[in-house]
Amino acid sequence: MIKNSIVAGLLSVAVVSCKKEAAVSDVKPVNDSIVKSEIKEDQYKPVDTACSPSGKTEDYIRALQWYRTRTEKELAANTPEQNDKTYEDLVKIRTKYTGCLSTLHSDILDKYVNYYEYEKDRYNLPDHVKKVAAELKKAGLEFREVGEGITEIWTVPGYYTSVFKGKVTPDYDAYIAQTAKESESNYAADAGLIITWEELGERLIFWENFISKYPKSKLLKTVKQDYNNYLYDYLFGMDNTMTYESADGKLYDENIKEFNRIIKKYPNSNTAKKAKELITLFEAQTPVEQIREKMNVERQY
Repeated sequence: MIKNSIVAGLLSVAVVSCKKEAAVSDVKPVNDSIVKSEIKEDQYKPVDTACSPSGKTEDYIRALQWYRTRTEKELAANTPEQNDKTYEDLVKIRTKYTGCLSTLHSDILDKYVNYYEYEKDRYNLPDHVKKVAAELKKAGLEFREVGEGITEIWTVPGYYTSVFKGKVTPDYDAYIAQTAKESESNYAADAGLIITWEELGERLIFWENFISKYPKSKLLKTVKQDYNNYLYDYLFGMDNTMTYESADGKLYDENIKEFNRIIKKYPNSNTAKKAKELITLFEAQTPVEQIREKMNVERQY
């Protein structure tokens, strides 16, 4: 999904372990060691979600692992509605920690694109970068090049699905599954669309159906904004992948073909309706500036 910054709150849980008193003669050294280890782990508290100057990679990774474990325990005890909130909380926490890790490894992010070998079509990462990448993987994170020489730290596709599938309400289940699918590859880079026009059209239909199926979903505001942004790109394109030729004001053949496909396959959809309007306006040789005004579709950032 098109993805935006969230402020997370820190939740803390104190776990107290009560055990039966045993006779000294019954306590074996090996078991005593295990108990001490368990108590030490139970008393662990993650670093504050505010980035710390002394924070290390392993600190943030351990904290993220702790939050996942706690989340899974909560999911087992909560209702689907309560788990929707748990999902939102985990997203906020992971977003904050990802920001901390990005600041910590800004030097790697700045240089990451230079490690790519075009001749071999692969990355040749230095050992210290491989080590950080391995640490990130433990918490479901990865380095992702997003275009224009920019690399970011992202949650790996399917991470949230692996945690929440079947444990949240149907709308959240559908949302998490679809956003995981969409995050498998980059949507756009260098001011141009990367996925195909047909893939974009199908995304629009999915989210249009989601809006229709779950009109009272708490996710509706986010979904509508994403749908609108997708629709804008579908109709007009991006700077380096336009749907029309600016010089003569004509739609490209590949886009006309895609618009006709969506109109035929989903004739009653809002996407098809907008595609028809766009074709009609271009066929009438309406100035592009006026077409944009008449279509009344704007990108929301």
